[in-house]
Order: sequence, then structure tokens, then C-alpha cells
Amino acid sequence: MDLAQIKNIIFDLGGVIINIDYNRSIAELQKLCKNNCNVAYSQREQAQLFDMFETGASSPGQFRDELRNAYGITAPDEEIDKAWNAMLLDIPQERIDLLMELGKRYRIFLLSNTNAIHLTRFNEIVAHSFTIPSLDSLFEQSYYSHLIGKRKPDALVFEEIIAMNGLQKDETLFIDDSIQHIESASKVGLQTLHLQPSLTINQFFKDVIV
Repeated sequence: MDLAQIKNIIFDLGGVIINIDYNRSIAELQKLCKNNCNVAYSQREQAQLFDMFETGASSPGQFRDELRNAYGITAPDEEIDKAWNAMLLDIPQERIDLLMELGKRYRIFLLSNTNAIHLTRFNEIVAHSFTIPSLDSLFEQSYYSHLIGKRKPDALVFEEIIAMNGLQKDETLFIDDSIQHIESASKVGLQTLHLQPSLTINQFFKDVIV
């Protein structure tokens, strides 16, 4: 990919900046079930209760209660949150350093399908591991699905970010690890990078930051 024409970069969060393992949360939630259960959540698709939480249609309390009702979970809030957050691993220092450097050269944005419980955990990880005030401080603007009421791969998400920030589509690179999000962004007219294992953003930008 020729980065010469790129002026703006929109980053996904999970799997791009923070390391993530969906199976860990699934396993931990299933441990909380009274009987055997199959938690319908994955990178590609998920049950409606997860969609509702990611678009802000349900609160953390409602989400926990819906998990209890759907899967026969009787655990207290703290145990449910811990299981739900189990997928969130670490943010390598080199990725924070890279974003700080890229922010000097490009307009950079964050677009994440996430939820209130995970956002709290993201910021805890940053506070405990780095000297920056918050994850949001690395970006010109951050867009979280549960706060904007929309989630990828809805094309309207991309169109609104482009319009609100006065971006040119052909000058804007969108980076995500989910192919359905990449396909939607590409149809909208954005430049895209499907970040697949074992490619990392540091490897991709190694010739930009010298």
C-alpha cells in the first residue's frame, strides 16, 4: 500500500491496539452458568444482547441481568464483569509509542465496537501501564459504539466520521482486524488495511517511523 496519499487514519481498538482473545471471555462466562451453556459471542457475530450493549441500548446493569437470564448465571456483578473483561489482554508499549508518533504526522482517530464495562477496563489498563492521561488522549477524536449508538459494519458510522471531521475518503486509511468491517469501509470509499495475524501496526508502519 502506498501511504503517500494518506493524511488520516482511523484505528480499530481490539485486535489492533489492545491484544484480545474472545475465547477467554466465552470460557469464563460459561464457567458461571449453572448448567452447560453456549455463549453466542464471537468476532464475526453475536447474540442480540451483546449488540444492544455495544450500541448503548442497554446499560451495564441490564446487560448483566440479560446474561443471567439467557445463560442461567447467578454470579454477582463483579464476577460477571471480570469474566466479560477476560478477553482484554495487554497493550504493548511499542503500540502506544507508535500512535504518539503517528499523531504528529497524520490526523488519527479511534473507532471501536465496545461497551461501558470494557471502556472502563481499557482505561484501567492504560492508567496502570502508561504515563498518558487516557487512551483518548492519543487521538484527535475517539468514537465508541455504545456512546454514538451505532456500530461497525454499519456504513453510516464511517460516513458520519468522514463528514464530522471534514475528511477525504481517498486520503483516509481504516485499520481493523474484522473482515466485515473492512468490507463495509471499502464500499464507503475508504482505504483499508485488514490486520491479520501475525501482522501488527508496528510492522505495517515500520518504514514510516524511523
